[in-house]
Amino acid sequence: MIKTHDTFTRLIKLSPTLLVALLVIPVIGGLIGVLLPAFGYLPALGMKEFSLQGFNALIQTDGFSHMVFLSASSALISTLLALTMTILILACFFNSPWLKRIQRLLGPILVIPHAAAAIAISFLITPSGFISRLFSPWLTGWELPPDWLLPHDIWGVSMILGLTLKELPFLLLMALAAFAQADLGAKLRAQHKVAMSFGYCPMTAFFKVVLPNLYTYIRLPVLAVLAYASASVEIPLILGPNAPPTLSVAIINWFNDVDLTLRIKASAGAIAQLMLTATLLIIWWLLEIIVKRVFYFYVTNRKRDYAGNAIMHFTRIITVILVASILLSLLGLVLWSFAGFWRFPAFLPDQLVFIHWQNALTNIQPALLNSLYIGFAASAIAIILVLVTLEAEQQRAYALSHLSSFIIYLPLLVPSVAFLFGLVWLQEQINSHHAYINVIFSHLLFVLPYVFLSLASSYRCFDSRFTTLAASLGKPPAMVFWQVKLPMLVTPICIAFALGLAISFSQYLPTLLNGAGQINTITTEAVVLASGASRRTSSVYALIQMLLPALAFVLAWLTPKLVYKYQNKA
Repeated sequence: MIKTHDTFTRLIKLSPTLLVALLVIPVIGGLIGVLLPAFGYLPALGMKEFSLQGFNALIQTDGFSHMVFLSASSALISTLLALTMTILILACFFNSPWLKRIQRLLGPILVIPHAAAAIAISFLITPSGFISRLFSPWLTGWELPPDWLLPHDIWGVSMILGLTLKELPFLLLMALAAFAQADLGAKLRAQHKVAMSFGYCPMTAFFKVVLPNLYTYIRLPVLAVLAYASASVEIPLILGPNAPPTLSVAIINWFNDVDLTLRIKASAGAIAQLMLTATLLIIWWLLEIIVKRVFYFYVTNRKRDYAGNAIMHFTRIITVILVASILLSLLGLVLWSFAGFWRFPAFLPDQLVFIHWQNALTNIQPALLNSLYIGFAASAIAIILVLVTLEAEQQRAYALSHLSSFIIYLPLLVPSVAFLFGLVWLQEQINSHHAYINVIFSHLLFVLPYVFLSLASSYRCFDSRFTTLAASLGKPPAMVFWQVKLPMLVTPICIAFALGLAISFSQYLPTLLNGAGQINTITTEAVVLASGASRRTSSVYALIQMLLPALAFVLAWLTPKLVYKYQNKA
């Protein structure tokens, strides 16, 4: 522990408070900003008396109950599916080299923006998509695209499929990150081996010994996935039904309508969305209690096998289908971006052309530059804030409180559609009309939690003997921070920066709302094109949206090598 009272140390001590304030004030302010219009108070429209007009209009909206049902069912089912498949894959391949291979395969999926993933999945399941082409005409006899309603089906099946395929890699990587913790991973593997030595089959040993401990570590990511799925906008816009849409999409439509009085209903809808997400989180918490009590008997009954081999074979088949679906959807995206004439049911295009890329690259420069400016600014601010917060934590020799740690993830748990409207209102009240600054700030709210998640473990595991040695040589804390810690942590810092860029590149709603429609990024363009333009143009934008974070991670991988090479030469 370093105890000095120089300027650097005093500034560092303020950083945790600043970080928490930066996250709490916009979210709470945004919620207040949406709460007042929801109850009829909107002075800009001459409405200065509180009423329930907005909620009455919301409830009387045609299809309102179906909107709520769609949002709730798709969120619950997709989260359950993603978690179940994650657990089955972990149980089937635990202590197997295949688990690392699956991790390497699915890892890159994590950085694919939701909009790009939704576009890729839509190309897979459309009537003329890769699935029907793969089995036609040799198995189905289809010479023309079949008459099915995917995507945009009324029950939200495509949306559930998209959310499941996109969130599964996230939950799997969160679980593997828990196993990567030295003490926990070794302990669970040892317990698994002991259980098998008592005659338990591998699957049963995993469910009885490993899963109860593991779930504690992935519980927060699961809740974040549930909260996101209940209020997601990009995936329902591309894959979900249109009449009626999900509640979050309907709120966006009302908010963007030229009739400004609809903002009252949009604000009431945002409050309803917040209550819906909170209800789903409570339902999930109750489900956890029920599952814990129901399965307590099965965990302690000493039965050593529950059809483990059959479940293992089933999981392997599901894993192959899952990986094949992801690879096929990405292959479809690439082929459509180069496709010339491509008749159904041909599996490959008749010709490959570059004209779609040429046209897109001619028009894409403003959106590309906006994405880079905003991403770099938000990620750089997030990296600085997280680094000084973690440094303050080490200097005072105790970790952030549980409340502060929870607040860091607050923007991930509160539906963005609920507080971003209020944030727009808040920015209007303080006369902040700088679209770029507003968008960068809104992106920062979502980039910060991921950067903190990425950097915290590496920074907290830093060997304190280096700092102690440097301090004993008379180095002040500022020089220890800049000249000792940061150079040695350059790899996790670069990875966290790349992750921040990836998160920023994927933001659709904050760019649309806080930029007041004045700023176009690759993501906003991709979502708009997916709704109406040709598949070829949409696929080019979706691929560029994927390439940006991939390029960021390649640079994050190369930069430390160049830094170390330069240091060795020096």
